[in-house]
Amino acid sequence: MTQHQTRDQTADDGGSRMGAAGTKTAGNAFAGMFRILKLARPDRPIHPKGLRLAGELARTGNPFEPSGLDWLDATGVDPVEARFSRSVGLPQALPDILGLALRVTPTLDATGSPGDGGPADVLFASTGWRLPGRFLLQPRLDVDGATMTTLMPYRGRRGPVLLGLRTVSLPPGSLSSGEWVLGLYWARPAGPWRQCGELRLHAGSEPADTPLRFNALENQPPGAQAYAWTRRLRERSYRAAQRPAPAAVGRSAERARPAKKPAGKRAARNRARTTATGRNSMATVSQLFNSPAADVWRVLADGWLYSGWVVGTSRIRAVDDSWPQAGARLHHSVGAWPLVINDSTKVVAADHGRRLEVIARGWPMGEARVVITLEDRGSQCLVTIAEDAIRGPGTMMPKLLRDPMISMRNRETLRRLELMAAGGAGR
Repeated sequence: MTQHQTRDQTADDGGSRMGAAGTKTAGNAFAGMFRILKLARPDRPIHPKGLRLAGELARTGNPFEPSGLDWLDATGVDPVEARFSRSVGLPQALPDILGLALRVTPTLDATGSPGDGGPADVLFASTGWRLPGRFLLQPRLDVDGATMTTLMPYRGRRGPVLLGLRTVSLPPGSLSSGEWVLGLYWARPAGPWRQCGELRLHAGSEPADTPLRFNALENQPPGAQAYAWTRRLRERSYRAAQRPAPAAVGRSAERARPAKKPAGKRAARNRARTTATGRNSMATVSQLFNSPAADVWRVLADGWLYSGWVVGTSRIRAVDDSWPQAGARLHHSVGAWPLVINDSTKVVAADHGRRLEVIARGWPMGEARVVITLEDRGSQCLVTIAEDAIRGPGTMMPKLLRDPMISMRNRETLRRLELMAAGGAGR
């Protein structure tokens, strides 16, 4: 056993004895947080949306000062599958923790190393580069100038090894439009960075996300091991994040069966009170307009007028030509500049002149189901809005608190809609 190994083993064993309780407690706390987030995002609680990338990693080796990781110290070219994502899932206009997950398939060089133990998953997050920043997450607007590290070191034959990536060149426009080149580095926790390879990634012809699930604890590079304290911190979180969501949480609102239509004059209004689950009533408000239903429908049917009457919507960016037919979308922004969120609203069902049902999105706040019904009364029209949260943090708020907030906002929405209908908007 080398001096490095002896010192490392002693430190790790001592750290295990002194810090096991602390890291286990922290690991349980992280896992609990992931389980809560999973209520809002059943599939991926963090890094919800990603871009699938592919390419290769050219390892240059470390002939003068080996890192102690067999894979890293050998030369070779490895095929790579990757996923780039934003951790919290904030809008592009806001800084977020950037993540790059790599699935590397190590190849053999002329000497027969580093071995064929299967693919390895290496996870990077945006951090600083110097001390202590290399161990601190750092939100970034984009990858231009960003640095990433594994945050937690691997255990090698010569001691702990931290990996890092720095962008060398970016494609014009976006990551999906060309090749992204990054330098691969390694360092001791407090030592200088040493370049040991180059990573080249590119998106496919049709940029999309990947179904791959990465696990840096189970799929480690040849010659690398996870310290016991890193396992205690991360293992439970991994299990919580990748556990299949309960059917009730993951159920799509658009697949739920509507309630049986009640007979009589109030049918449309009563249907609006049924949520996607078919069990809970929606927050519902009504107002009698001094305008005929045809004038109100003209406003609803013009997607470009959406931001004029929907409270919280600041602008419209695009509207499908088929709006307001089922399946059509309009793309809007929510919030006050510069803190705006870009998202969309999709028509679920439409009955011309009578009823419009949409799914309004505004992540990371979530999604809401909104049903607007028009009851024609000649020169007047009774307009009803029923709404409830169906996905996201809003669903975790008790209905006792959620419904009054939704109703208060929609009363103002109805006032604005009446003024626009009376003023001839949409004609």
